[in-house]
This record gives sequence, C-alpha cells and structure tokens, in this order.
Amino acid sequence: ITLTSDWGLKDHYAGSVRGTIMKQMPEASIIDISHNVPPFNTKEAAFIVKNAYPAFPEGTVHIIGVNTEESDMHPHVAVFIHGQYFIGSDNGIFALIFDEEPDKVIELNIVQDSDLFTFSTRDRFVKAAVHLASGKKIAELGNARKKLTEKIGFKPVIEKDVIKGMVIYVDNYENVITNITRKLFEKTRNNRAFRIVFRGGVIDRISDSYSEVPFGEILALFGTTGHLEIAMNNGTASGLLGLDPDDPVRIEFAQ
Repeated sequence: ITLTSDWGLKDHYAGSVRGTIMKQMPEASIIDISHNVPPFNTKEAAFIVKNAYPAFPEGTVHIIGVNTEESDMHPHVAVFIHGQYFIGSDNGIFALIFDEEPDKVIELNIVQDSDLFTFSTRDRFVKAAVHLASGKKIAELGNARKKLTEKIGFKPVIEKDVIKGMVIYVDNYENVITNITRKLFEKTRNNRAFRIVFRGGVIDRISDSYSEVPFGEILALFGTTGHLEIAMNNGTASGLLGLDPDDPVRIEFAQ
C-alpha cells in the first residue's frame, strides 16, 4: 500500500494513516511515495503518482490523500488499471494520471467508523485499501462509475517551427520539468537545429547527463520521466532562473 499526500511531515496525519493500516492489516507493506505535495495541488500529485506507480508490482494499492473532500460531483472512488489499484477523490486527478480509460472505476460505498468527515484518507480510504490488498474484489466496495471526472492538462502546442510548452513540475533539486516529451521533440525536430527559449536563458543542445556541462552551467536534457528538463549542474535552476510551474518554454526549430 502506498501513500501520497499533501500532509507534510510535521503533523500527525501520515503517522495516523500508517497506524490505522497496521491495525487493520499488520502484515501490510506501506510505502510513502511523497507527503510534500503542495496543499491541494492535484496537478503535482498526479505528476508524482504517474511517474512512480509503474515501478510497483501488480496488486499494489495506491492511496492518494490530496484534496480528498467528497461531493456529489467528486465522489470517493477506487480505480483499477494496469494491474494496480488507486483510491482517492474523483476530482480530476485520475484523468491527469492515466492516458487511457481504467478497467474499472467503483464509487466507494463504505461506512466510516468516525462521525468526523475531515480525514477521509484515514477513516475511509484505508478500509478500501485493506480490502483490496487482502485480495478481495473491487466491485464489493460500491457501485460502478461510468467514467472519471475529466481534467485536461495543458498539452504542448506546435505552430509551424515552434513547440510551445510550459513548466509542469519543479523537483527537490529545482530541476525544471516541462510538458514537452522526447517523442514530441524528435518528431517535430526532424534533424533540424533548434534552440530552447525560456525566462532567463536560451539553450541550443540536449545533454545526456547533468555532468556534461561545468558546475553552475545551465543545461537541457530528457530525464527519467521522458520530459524535457532545464537544470543546472550542481545548482538550482528554478530559483536562479525564476522558473515556476505554468511558466512558458519554447523550442524553436530552424526553417
């Protein structure tokens, strides 16, 4: 069972959820993916889960404790796709994680033990996760939901000889990750010269590693996510360049 949340590490929230899982399933293996998602930031949570879950084995259950308040529009759900399970609020986050329709989506019909409704992850999601991790059927958790709430992430735009993209994530090293993939770049490039234009600089080559340039120098590469990164060798690109999520990044190709 994995945990991803915006709780941080100061408070009792993460420990309380882990303890509740252990009470209900002492043999469970609990993995913290991240608890440092900015509060209520479903886009960053989706990026983290999207890039983490493929590393886990089939049967893994992922609890997503970000922006979990339930409503008629955004019910609590369990999702099955790629042999793994995902539990959270259907507020658009799952549409950002997956590129295709899940195999199953079940709207949770679980009575929580507490009469308080401010900690759904502990009081509801854990019960669903233990049910699934025990090998029980997802259909037993509630009723089928026809489709997930749509939330469309910004896609790069190709105009003539330019790819217009944007920053979608800044990691702990302050590497700046864009929504431009290697596949899109190579398809559009067609062996042409190019330059990457962003606030604070221009780069005209793709590096294979951070150490290809001298300490403190800016570089561009395709990282483990498959997305274009703007980074600094042994430095903090985001802070020094003033690049933040949603900032524009362009790749201009020679005509």
